[in-house]
Amino acid sequence: MTSVHFKPTTHLRDWLQAPLRPIQSAIDNFSIRDPRLAHFLCRWIPARCPFERDVVLFGHKVMHIPPMCKLNPLYDQVAGLRFRALSFLAERGEDISRYV
Repeated sequence: MTSVHFKPTTHLRDWLQAPLRPIQSAIDNFSIRDPRLAHFLCRWIPARCPFERDVVLFGHKVMHIPPMCKLNPLYDQVAGLRFRALSFLAERGEDISRYV
């Protein structure tokens, strides 16, 4: 009898993310050439995870809800898209302080 050794987390993660690879590639290869689109993306994509919270009761921090955005398989691509939009606007000399 032969035994098979594999890294289950790596293979499972690759298998689960395989259907998303075309979407991830499309977002990574998306180039920003229009300032209106760049402004829209900077407004639409939040600068930090909107789900992270501190639960405060009677002035005391009871618990902390950690950011869950990292669980999103498209998080890195969307964050990169926002960064490219900010970079595009900064290269054009526009004020990006309201988006940071």
